[in-house]
Amino acid sequence: MRVVVADDVMLMRAGIARLLADAGIEIVGEASDADQLHRQVAGSQPDVAIIDIRMPPTHTDEGLVAAGQIRSSHPDVGVLVLSQYLAPSYAIELLEQHPEHCGYLLKERISDIAVLVDALQRIAEGECVLDPTIVTRLLARSRKQGPLDQLTEREREVLGLIAEGRSNAAIAERLVVTPRTVEAHIRQILGKLDLHESPDDHRRVLAVLSYLRS
Repeated sequence: MRVVVADDVMLMRAGIARLLADAGIEIVGEASDADQLHRQVAGSQPDVAIIDIRMPPTHTDEGLVAAGQIRSSHPDVGVLVLSQYLAPSYAIELLEQHPEHCGYLLKERISDIAVLVDALQRIAEGECVLDPTIVTRLLARSRKQGPLDQLTEREREVLGLIAEGRSNAAIAERLVVTPRTVEAHIRQILGKLDLHESPDDHRRVLAVLSYLRS
């Protein structure tokens, strides 16, 4: 797998690159700002670009903007946005606009190289990856007599895994149940949330995330 790493903090950028290189990932470029990132992506055509959400000059959402531009101009290049802070609105905005080959993780996850490599592989294969902490925060938000109240504890657990972008097979493995059982749970969830089931897994995730955002 070929990866570009973009972070304005040199030690963080070099650290991520070294960890990935040690794990067998080919680092084809590094960037400290959005302009360098765009040049690296255009020149090397990586499988995935890892992008810090806060980059120069304002250190607000330049990385998020760059991620969206890369997905639009280079549809074969995946993006993994890293954030130091929990920002569900940023994550949902990115995934709603670009549900495929896209991900959003908290920076604390990169201390576990296996988690980071798994996210990169899933993004390169066309999946979307959302940090479990963000999913938990969205599911735990208080609602008065909302449709989520109709879900059983197991259905809420399945919904959280769906929102992370997990396939039915991955959910079945995680919960130690059969794929058919997972399919039954998903039918119940979508029915209770008044969402139409779709064979397009990415649209299914978008529908769930859109509901959670409301």
